Amino acid sequence: MASPTAPPRRRLVLNTHPARLVALAFGVTVLLGTALLALPAARAGEESPSLLTALFTATSAVCVTGLAVVDTGTYWSGFGEGVILVLVQAGGFGIMTLASLLGLLIAGKLRLRMALVTQAEAKVGIGDVRMVLLSVGAITVVAESVTAAILTLRFRLGYDMTFGRALYEGVFHAVAAFNNAGFGLRPDNLVPYADDPWILLPVAGAVILGGLGFPVVIELLRHRARRRATGLRGWSLHLKLTLLLSAVLLAAGTLLTLALEWGNPGTLGPLGADDKLLGSFFHSAMSRTAGFNATDVAALEPATLLATCVLMFIGGGSAGTAGGIKVTTFAVLGAAILAEVRGEPSAEAFRRRLPPQVLRQALTIALLGVGLVIAATILLLTLVDAPAEAVLFEAVSAFGTVGLTAGLTAELSGPAQLILVVLMFIGRLGPITLASALALRERTRRYQHPEERPIIG
Repeated sequence: MASPTAPPRRRLVLNTHPARLVALAFGVTVLLGTALLALPAARAGEESPSLLTALFTATSAVCVTGLAVVDTGTYWSGFGEGVILVLVQAGGFGIMTLASLLGLLIAGKLRLRMALVTQAEAKVGIGDVRMVLLSVGAITVVAESVTAAILTLRFRLGYDMTFGRALYEGVFHAVAAFNNAGFGLRPDNLVPYADDPWILLPVAGAVILGGLGFPVVIELLRHRARRRATGLRGWSLHLKLTLLLSAVLLAAGTLLTLALEWGNPGTLGPLGADDKLLGSFFHSAMSRTAGFNATDVAALEPATLLATCVLMFIGGGSAGTAGGIKVTTFAVLGAAILAEVRGEPSAEAFRRRLPPQVLRQALTIALLGVGLVIAATILLLTLVDAPAEAVLFEAVSAFGTVGLTAGLTAELSGPAQLILVVLMFIGRLGPITLASALALRERTRRYQHPEERPIIG
């Protein structure tokens, strides 16, 4: 029996930091997926999958990446593909967000603890959690259902598939697309449909919608209803930055790919002008963390690979299915640079002043991301005999949870695969979330040191 004067026992750190619960939930889900994919029933062949293959695939699915060391359509059985699809859906939705939604639907209420964890994962206000959960669920169901319906009809009518097979492929690709995971059912992914807009455009639309982030989609839907009811206009700064930067990056990626790959016989060269534009647009959209490919990525020009690395590193919108450092982080850094060049006292965007805390967060995320990618690339170069640009491409693709590959992933050794596993996990959680989860405690500084400025530049 504890002494009355003994200090009270400190609560478990797990119960005091929502970021730890989010990281733990993703980790447990990866381990559960690994156990299921390691079962003999998950393999299409006679031999059981290796533990490393199961771990890599489960991590890629939960982190909605799409990188694969084996061919998804031939290596895994129907059970294995089903497990991958469930993991993709759970990872894209958010493990704790999904758990909170299920609890809300079953019990009709949401406990404060789960609301706080969901707030940390979904990046919303505590008062908006219930509305966000229901809205996210509805958006996911509608988007995936519409995409699956279009793809099913195209597979059935355009490629003479049976209705059951067309429905299966339509649902599989719709779920993977909306959750920005580039898992395909063919060794060459979507290359057979490089000239088919009825396949590529619905997939790209689902990818773009999921990559904008749930807060953006929800605000657009609510703004339209509010405008009809009150006549008020005006978007939030987050919405403006996300839409503007997403459009600019999508257009820039399309034009760069079109210009650099126009005459490349291994990619866009054999296609007509319309199909070249379609292929360039699709590649640009997929580079924003989706991972499907309708052209041979290994055959891209080095300049295109580098441009794709930039797009993959930036990624998509916050609190959605996309990865990367996020477009808002990139926009905030751009605003800070512009303010410094102009000699202005504070960074601004759309006539709104950006708080110093936001600038520090953006800088931290960007620098941590750069550091992780460089460190991983150096380690991979010691393990892989391949061109540096191809190795860098694989590292950025893993960190950005993209899933595009220059042909190296399937050839990597065990240690190299584990490096990509770590990159995918960190990339999905985000460097700041993972750092907060690993911190022993949050410190409150009760003093400030004297200020002194070093020489910069």
